[in-house]
Amino acid sequence: MNDKEMSVYEHLGELRKRLIIVLLFFAAALIASFFFVNDVIVYLQQTAEAKQLTMNAFRLTDPIKVYFQFAFVIAAVLSAPVLLYQIWAFVSPGLYEKERRVTLSYIPASIILFLAGVSFAYFVLFPFVVRFMNQLAERLGIQQMIGINEYFQFLLQLVLPFGIVFQLPIVVLFFTRLGLITPQLLVHIRKYAYLALLILAAAITPPDVLSQVIVMIPLTLLYEGSIWIAKIGYRKAQLAAEQESVDSRYGQQREDG
Repeated sequence: MNDKEMSVYEHLGELRKRLIIVLLFFAAALIASFFFVNDVIVYLQQTAEAKQLTMNAFRLTDPIKVYFQFAFVIAAVLSAPVLLYQIWAFVSPGLYEKERRVTLSYIPASIILFLAGVSFAYFVLFPFVVRFMNQLAERLGIQQMIGINEYFQFLLQLVLPFGIVFQLPIVVLFFTRLGLITPQLLVHIRKYAYLALLILAAAITPPDVLSQVIVMIPLTLLYEGSIWIAKIGYRKAQLAAEQESVDSRYGQQREDG
């Protein structure tokens, strides 16, 4: 067995260890979530939007399905920082010391952006969507019978993706530091990006102009903020590359001398 094969096996062993840590923490978080998931579900049913509706269970298994669905979501959210740290710990040996510190700072920033996206979707967008759906049902003379499983499934499908969409600045900064994208590229494709964001806003909101504007505002700010962050990351990446080139030439001169 040569050194390269040993290196591959060592990397696989390290990856296996990191995955086990994440799974163990997820299992612990899942067990812990059972102690307060009931309170979370009851709280969500007491909000103004939920009180406008009468929750029904159309199947005997709906309550337990909702219960475990929220338990898994809570456990996943609690485990996210551990997952991100383990990913960082796995790739950090291949980074310079300064790069380790920079990329480690991505973890709290990513968590904050996720919570910001979820909060925006739940406290701002979701009430508009529920209000629109109720008004539409009234205009059509439809008596709504809302299944509790369908209600919470719709809530999660609307709210959680915004936590992912709000990761855009982190993703842009990461790819900029890798040299895969540049601020100039982001500026060049701005009009196409706005069109894509407009389509996204139309897809995840009711056919209501006000709701789409409410969604477009943070999405636009995210994109413009990503351009600004990319400029900072790109400038730092260039300075790091220049410093590395100077250090390399200096080391070569010392060896030649």
